[in-house]
Amino acid sequence: MRLSQQIAALFSPQAVAVIGASATKGKIGNVILANLLQAGYAGKIYPVNPHEKSILGLRCINRITNLSEKLDLAVVSIPPDAVLNTIDQLGSIGTKACIVITAGFKEIGGKGWHLEADVKKMAERHNIALLGPNCLGLINTSHFLNTTFATGQPRKGSIGFFSQSGALCVAILDWAQSKNIGFSNFISLGNKALLDEAHMLDYLADDPDTSVVLGYIEGVECGARFIKSARDATKRKPVIMLKSGTTAAGAKAASSHTGAITGADQAYDAAFNKTGIIRVRELEELFSLAQAFSMQPLPEGPALAVVTNAGGPGILAADACEQSHLSMASLSGDTVEGLKQILPPFASFYNPVDLIGDAKADRFCGAIDLVLRDPHVDTLLLLAAPTARTGIEEIAQAIVQTVATYKKPVFCSLMGGKGIEQGKLILEAGGIPCYEFPEQAIKCIDAMYMYRSQNLGGTRTDLCTMRNFTAARQVIDHAMKSDSQEIVEFQVHQILTAYGLSFPKTFLCRTSTEAVQAAEKIGYPVVLKIASPDISHKSDIGGVVVNLKTPTEVAKAFSTITTQASKLRKDAYITGCIVQKMAPSGAKEVIVGVRRDPQFGPMLMFGLGGIYVEVLRDVSFRLAPLSREDARDMIREIKSFPLLRGIRGEAAIDFASLERIILAMSQLALDFPEILEAEFNPVLVYDSGALVADARAILSVPAPTCTMESEPEQTRRI
Repeated sequence: MRLSQQIAALFSPQAVAVIGASATKGKIGNVILANLLQAGYAGKIYPVNPHEKSILGLRCINRITNLSEKLDLAVVSIPPDAVLNTIDQLGSIGTKACIVITAGFKEIGGKGWHLEADVKKMAERHNIALLGPNCLGLINTSHFLNTTFATGQPRKGSIGFFSQSGALCVAILDWAQSKNIGFSNFISLGNKALLDEAHMLDYLADDPDTSVVLGYIEGVECGARFIKSARDATKRKPVIMLKSGTTAAGAKAASSHTGAITGADQAYDAAFNKTGIIRVRELEELFSLAQAFSMQPLPEGPALAVVTNAGGPGILAADACEQSHLSMASLSGDTVEGLKQILPPFASFYNPVDLIGDAKADRFCGAIDLVLRDPHVDTLLLLAAPTARTGIEEIAQAIVQTVATYKKPVFCSLMGGKGIEQGKLILEAGGIPCYEFPEQAIKCIDAMYMYRSQNLGGTRTDLCTMRNFTAARQVIDHAMKSDSQEIVEFQVHQILTAYGLSFPKTFLCRTSTEAVQAAEKIGYPVVLKIASPDISHKSDIGGVVVNLKTPTEVAKAFSTITTQASKLRKDAYITGCIVQKMAPSGAKEVIVGVRRDPQFGPMLMFGLGGIYVEVLRDVSFRLAPLSREDARDMIREIKSFPLLRGIRGEAAIDFASLERIILAMSQLALDFPEILEAEFNPVLVYDSGALVADARAILSVPAPTCTMESEPEQTRRI
């Protein structure tokens, strides 16, 4: 359902009706009406109340059907049982948008859940843009619109904010007023029966009054639509989000290594990474970044210069810079010589520039001028601590005046308590973000630089064309028809072959004699693994023996493995043993896995493989579909990447072969929605190739997914 015109009416209505307007002070219907008036809304306002003649000086309408014109927006604050019929009446007079403040819907379960579903259907039938229910309302400062029941009116600004939590909205509005933070739009999503975070991203990305988008979300309604909207929005302006519910408490234990490591929070990390959303973990960080993005231009590069009146904070700033993607700028010779002319001989003329504790406004201004003119400097961070001879307010005023003529981003950190309060207000009023400590400022500068540097590209993906889809389809269908929830052993080998992936020469042997014969054919040394459709993690029961070099060792290993498996897993059907060729010397073990997230679809995982993957958790994540660049980045993100690149004279692994395996896993998961989880573990990768030594896949009936309008996708064959 297309709602662009209706959403425009939601944010900039010409006429608003308050359904459930009240003459009783303090009631929600009264507060909403008062907020509309106090905000200075210039459109028509219609209080709807069957028992009152006027409220707050406005003539009341006794019933919805008595409204003489089509409504742009209705704000509904009535008992939940009356909402459905009200939406129907609003639709009958052509209302474009509706905010349902009323609670008592999906959040209470049972009857409320069904009632919300009916309200949504009714809104869809009448093509009404429905916000809520169970929400605070929305504010658009550019149109002097405040439909909330919160106290106070926010300042006008360029920050667009939406939140799933109404209580959090109230707290943030109150906090923002104390911090002089302004908003362009402030939206409470509530239960998101119809309009959700994706709709808000679309609107705020288009809104000329919004320069930075903030969001607090607890979940996403449609992963595919969210990713499209977020990707489109971040190309135009920064999007910063706080996602709650990051712990794994209560999560159902997964059966594979991939499932044990991946979870909802990793899926959101991967979604934010894919779309360019900046993720924060704390509310304070959310608004610190919002101030930075809304007040200052993006850095042209990573070079940071620090000017301070105290050596200690300058050192802390340099340390924080070292831990970020930024670098301390090397000041030009002209800058250094200029500093020597205006600073005391015992000052520091190099970055960080230390003006010494007695520095006053003129010394700050002179140093700022020289440093900002330096072509080697991209961003300036000013640090000031109050001393007996330092006038913080005077310095703040001088800073604002001096930096006004430059286009480079400037940030400040005033360290102290009461002594710096007025100085901070002066700086922020002058458009310079001010932080309590240098580390906070550098974190914001780093985020702005990374946003400037990110390259989301288009929607291009790399298609794995070296695959026999029909052959793989037959394996999947056979397993589904036989009610097998897991594909292992030689069934998986058929899929690997279908996707052009190599694996060690392998034989399934039911006796020790067959195992010896297989080893002779393969050539020593070999590996023996327990073969059972019921045993996934073979090493857990001692079901893997490596580097067998003689027939005697093979026969003994066969007997030991099968006997031990029978004792430890009495419920398991033991087929025999798999005999495989040993990997080439120097091969590294890695894992490539996928798990289907209920919101975002297939989520790929890469990391060091083998039995320690769950302990080390040195892994990276991406959402399918993947590009070659995604696969390359996944490999390079893990902490153990230097081991793959080669240390102490070791050869680097074959990265191209490993990238292709990751892309093949991505394609496999996209091709077959029946695959709930799959993993190649270990993948043995060496200097001239890669082998999938073991693999498994867990199947499930595909769950229904949300639908969205498709768009052409740019693809590349590999």
